[in-house]
Amino acid sequence: MFKSEPCDGCSRSISDALARTVRLIVDQRDVDSQQLCPDCFASWIRRYESEMQLSHQIVSTDDIIVD
Repeated sequence: MFKSEPCDGCSRSISDALARTVRLIVDQRDVDSQQLCPDCFASWIRRYESEMQLSHQIVSTDDIIVD
């Protein structure tokens, strides 16, 4: 039988078979690790994709201040 752990996103109990682990590693050091249920994992992926997309905004030269 699978053991059950709480989701770090919503705190609902999830079995190991359904859990997804997201790890953030910087310079070979663990910065963060989260155990997520399928719904929270899907939300994390959507947020990651939207935040990592390049912005298509063009900065006009009027917005640049040179002092």
